[in-house]
Amino acid sequence: MSSKREPPPLPERLAPLIDAHTHLDACGATDADDVRAILDRAGQAGVGAVVTIADDLAAARWAVEAADWDPRVYAAVALHPTRANALTEEARTVIERLAGHPRVVAVGETGMDMYWPGRLEGCAEPGEQREAFAWHIDLAKRTGKPLMIHNRDADAEVLDVLRAEGPPETVIFHCFSSGVEMARTCVAAGWVLSLSGTVSFRNARALREAAALIPPEQLLVETDAPFLTPHPYRGAPNEPYCLPYTVRALADVVGRPAETIAEESSATAERVYGLQSC
Repeated sequence: MSSKREPPPLPERLAPLIDAHTHLDACGATDADDVRAILDRAGQAGVGAVVTIADDLAAARWAVEAADWDPRVYAAVALHPTRANALTEEARTVIERLAGHPRVVAVGETGMDMYWPGRLEGCAEPGEQREAFAWHIDLAKRTGKPLMIHNRDADAEVLDVLRAEGPPETVIFHCFSSGVEMARTCVAAGWVLSLSGTVSFRNARALREAAALIPPEQLLVETDAPFLTPHPYRGAPNEPYCLPYTVRALADVVGRPAETIAEESSATAERVYGLQSC
């Protein structure tokens, strides 16, 4: 995310929308007032609820607090794959306790990331990621909550772990960025695919082809804010209020009305996460 670019303007309202994956802390929120301000802006754009995601222990604790501060906020907790080497016994105890909170609606983001090892100092190695992913899969099964997967350049690795461990009842691929073959595999398995601003990127032809294969009942939309701001604001700070830009870009890709995608994806989010109607 570039700090030199101005935030995108408020888009034309599109409702109902649920941001299935965002990072309110990384968007700059530190307290209840900050969270309220972000959700108020989102509400102006038609976004009625968000799921804020943790990628380390501090973020997990904060996400659960944020969900208690504002009824429009829900949380997911886990250690990000690149931080899987921090999954100590103490960390497991904390995450398991937080996962039982009633406003925690998913275990995530967990999974496999083959992009960062060797590029990012201190990044968990594949073996560490695999062990942590397996533990989070088991936690999702034990809590009965959806498993939210981060998959970067790791289609084969993610599928291998899911097959070895056995997937929980509900599996969500956050920021789905793979191609047609992976989309077909996930759809056939009944898994849910969440699309972000990447679907609007000009270099994402394989993803756009895959997007057309996702049934409405298996489709979520997300910002992954403050990252992945949709075209034409790529590189600017992202926030939940920007979600209509992604949905309208997706509508162009799949040839369906943005209003229909908004309604269907919100219904899917409510069902998958067990949310009250937004």
